[in-house]
Amino acid sequence: MYGNLRPVKVYDALIDSSPLRPEIVSGSNILIVRELVGGIYFGERCESETVDGVERAWDTEIYSVSEIQRIARLGFESAQKRRKKLTSVDKANVLASSRLWRRVVNEMAKDYPDVELNCMYVDNCAAQLAINPKQFDVIVTSNMFGDILSDEFAAIGGSLGLLPSASIGELTSFFESISGSAPDIAGKGIANPIGCILSAAMLLRFSLKEENAAQAIEAAVDKTLADGYRTAEIYRDGLKKVGTVEMTQAIVDRI
Repeated sequence: MYGNLRPVKVYDALIDSSPLRPEIVSGSNILIVRELVGGIYFGERCESETVDGVERAWDTEIYSVSEIQRIARLGFESAQKRRKKLTSVDKANVLASSRLWRRVVNEMAKDYPDVELNCMYVDNCAAQLAINPKQFDVIVTSNMFGDILSDEFAAIGGSLGLLPSASIGELTSFFESISGSAPDIAGKGIANPIGCILSAAMLLRFSLKEENAAQAIEAAVDKTLADGYRTAEIYRDGLKKVGTVEMTQAIVDRI
């Protein structure tokens, strides 16, 4: 499962939960396409080695042309279904792997003339997500950069628990909230179920091609938030504070 799709939408009902000013963040809707099975997380590493009394460790970033082409293709095709704007994020001014990444993505852009391609360094992208997130449509990037940037924008949107994800593979796909399983709070009724519920919508859309069903779930989430239902981490005075089961039921009732 080589490609991780992380859609990040800032809900109108949750504008006050964002650390950014409403006029900056309102209307932001970004899909981050993260390479998932390569890069520094999977390269050669050494936990600890002592040479001449100096301890050191290392991790190696490796990408092949075919790996870059595969994830870039997913990025271009995703952009074609949205606003037709793709931002490729790398660190080509420093990293050899990023220079290869940028060259391959630029070569592939010729096959997608309807998509506007913009290449951006990761440090600038991190800043731009906070300064002007509405400029982005689809972001395609490496494993580590995608991990970091998607969590940054999750915070901008209000909560990690709101975000779904799809890990797209050649033989199968996997869908889960980007927050993971959170076993430390299991059974306490305080987990936000929205990310998991929206992951089910992504499963319906990408694996089963049931677009109407996916839209029904997404519309129900929108309506539940607009009606004031909030789990603990996004609760504000004057709204309806509910637990995991109550939030789930409120969404089910609106499908």
